[in-house]
Amino acid sequence: MSFNNLDTLYRQVIMDHYKNPRNRGTLDNDSVTIDMNNPTCGDRIELHLQIEDGIVNDAKFEGEGCSISMSSASMMTQAIKGKKLEDALKMSAIFSNMMLGEDVEEVDFDLGDIEALQGVSKFPARIKCATLAWKAMEKAVAADEKE
Repeated sequence: MSFNNLDTLYRQVIMDHYKNPRNRGTLDNDSVTIDMNNPTCGDRIELHLQIEDGIVNDAKFEGEGCSISMSSASMMTQAIKGKKLEDALKMSAIFSNMMLGEDVEEVDFDLGDIEALQGVSKFPARIKCATLAWKAMEKAVAADEKE
């Protein structure tokens, strides 16, 4: 597949997650909730994680922002559901490296739609948009571990 076709496909995936977000909403029962925002561009996310026995049983988010931040939140919640906290944090580290333009080494799990965001690394002003949900997830995991 040529670069232009791949770029077009990635844009379509991002816009699909933006227009049809997965896991949008809130969780009531015993969930960890983290509010974060990106003051640079006004993106805001409220992330809800239901964590039990070291596994993310459910993940939902609310918020508003640009297509990059909201689609990244949608992709992230989809990717971490059912994962061990250790794997969710590993995915976050891989995603951060990808946003810095570093090569992503072979991983034990499929990154799925998340790979569509790799082009964001070419736009430094948008990296914070893409990583907002992931930073919220890291903060939620840290808060859960303190309990």
